[in-house]
Amino acid sequence: MRTRLGSAAVGLLALALAGCGESRPGAEKPPLNVLAQKAAPQSYEGSVTLTGVVRARVQTELSFRVSGRVIARSGDVGQHVEADTILARLDPSEQQADLDAAKAGLTGAEATMRQTAATFERQKALLANGFTTQASFDLADREQRAAAGSLDAARAQLASAQDALSYTELRAGHSGVITARNIEVGQVAQAAEAAFGFAEDGPRDAVFNVFESIFAQSLSRPGIELALVADPKITARGKIREVSPVVDEKTGTVQVKVEIAENAAAMPLGAAVTGRGYWRLENVVVLPWTAMSEKDGQPAVWVIDPATGTATVRPIVVVFYEKEKFVLREGLANGDLVVTEGTKFLREGQAVQVQKPEAS
Repeated sequence: MRTRLGSAAVGLLALALAGCGESRPGAEKPPLNVLAQKAAPQSYEGSVTLTGVVRARVQTELSFRVSGRVIARSGDVGQHVEADTILARLDPSEQQADLDAAKAGLTGAEATMRQTAATFERQKALLANGFTTQASFDLADREQRAAAGSLDAARAQLASAQDALSYTELRAGHSGVITARNIEVGQVAQAAEAAFGFAEDGPRDAVFNVFESIFAQSLSRPGIELALVADPKITARGKIREVSPVVDEKTGTVQVKVEIAENAAAMPLGAAVTGRGYWRLENVVVLPWTAMSEKDGQPAVWVIDPATGTATVRPIVVVFYEKEKFVLREGLANGDLVVTEGTKFLREGQAVQVQKPEAS
């Protein structure tokens, strides 16, 4: 009797478990609650802010034209100097000796010139009266011409020696600020070797290194808004003056120079500045960053099919990323319902229920 009752109980339990197992495959999961937004192409104005540095329009390297030992230096980094200020001197002994020799050579050439000129005039008078030969006259003429050439050469040599002596003094050609110093007293400076870096007074630029992708958009407002990093209250307007045609191999950036059109005096050389430009895109869709997903390593979003209520991932083309949102041009049509919250729990073809659609 106990055996029959036990067998019946086991059979009933097996049937109950079998019934539960058969009901699971046919059960439908409830739709996943998500937030969504309708895609609507629109015009969008964005901005980009970069950090650069203020530089003089004209920056040069000052160097001696002759070699020699430095005996004096008065210029230093950060010093503002006026035009023609002496920044350094070389030992002028060699150049002074060359100048003295050139002066002596000129004195000798002048004496020779006077002697040959007198001889020529005498031979000319004698030839006119028939008291000398044509050969003697021609010889006097040649000697006078040779003396004149020697005199010109002596004068040129004197001028060159005077210039060489003046080159032992390094002067600022314009008013400006010394930005670098590469020499010290006692050092032997070589001709054409940079002694000072120099930024001339005058127009100033804000220089930025930007990635070339930024040029995909055109500015919607004229000019660039500039502000000092140290004091954002000091601002200025600028306009793009020069864009380098070459991409830097190390950084992958392009150098852009923005002319500081106003309030340039308030922008110190070397100061860090921010530059903000505005651009406008047409027929784009703006979505919050929470809508971003990926498919095969490319940007994508989840789109809800209104007929079936299921979500499907769709690749997109993003043209610009901004804080907390991104801008796309391709991949969506007007009116497409895009999931903006809950994407991490979605799978292809999953049923969803929009809790709070957001107007675009």
